Amino acid sequence: MNITVNEDLKAYIDPLTSEEYESLERSVLNEGCRDALVLWGNLLVDGHNRYAICQAHGLPFQTVQSTLFKTIDDVHLWMIDQHLGRRSVSDFQRGVLALRKRQLVAERAARMHALQSQDASAPDANDQVDASPWEEATSSNVPVVAQSLSSRDDLAKAARLSNSQMLLIEKIQKQAAPEVVAAVKSGVISINAAAAVSSLSTEDQVAAAAAGKEELKQAAKRVRDAKRKPREAASELAEQVTADSEGVDSTGDELQTLRKRVATLEAENASLRKQVLTLLEKRGL
Repeated sequence: MNITVNEDLKAYIDPLTSEEYESLERSVLNEGCRDALVLWGNLLVDGHNRYAICQAHGLPFQTVQSTLFKTIDDVHLWMIDQHLGRRSVSDFQRGVLALRKRQLVAERAARMHALQSQDASAPDANDQVDASPWEEATSSNVPVVAQSLSSRDDLAKAARLSNSQMLLIEKIQKQAAPEVVAAVKSGVISINAAAAVSSLSTEDQVAAAAAGKEELKQAAKRVRDAKRKPREAASELAEQVTADSEGVDSTGDELQTLRKRVATLEAENASLRKQVLTLLEKRGL
């Protein structure tokens, strides 16, 4: 049959690395194309790499038609769920996929609400025999899948990550330069390091990425150190104020002395912050 390959759909999930592709090619050459390619009509949904390998080497393959899809969003959600369940997908990739899924289902929920508002006579959920599997409605007419990703806990659970990891991945997605994203995708730096580097300006991120793995790690360390010093100074300030206030009467000269001491310590802390900022500027941060 005539199989259609949509390049946007093919690129919807991160492509295999050259090493992963070569490994898959060896497997297909040795064992054949064991898993059927998934189609939606003539459109290839799953098995792009296996299809390319079979075409290149003239190998036979099987196909299966999916009955799950009504729209291209159904296809995207299915692809995301398939990859979220694969062990070979990295933590960062799973986090990105979960965020992408949240966006998709939120957009779908918004469209459903808009349509229901425009047409008061729309059939209720039990009459929607043509609804897609992701459009099963609850009593509140919100898609089940959208509700399941409404909290960060559920989002983290979908990605099989911790809440803190999801927060870092969200930060990377929002702030990181493409070069830093590429570095964490390829495993050059960790999620923690990439999130730290993403705090820098875009120019500094690009420069650090261009300098390589060690410079990215050092940039992340400098960011962490710069954030740690003011916190440590503030902690010392609090400890000193507490120590000075022990046994002090709340009236008279002793209270005035304590207030002066607090003002002095605050000034010292402000001076320390200024020194840290000056140091960062000299280092190009």
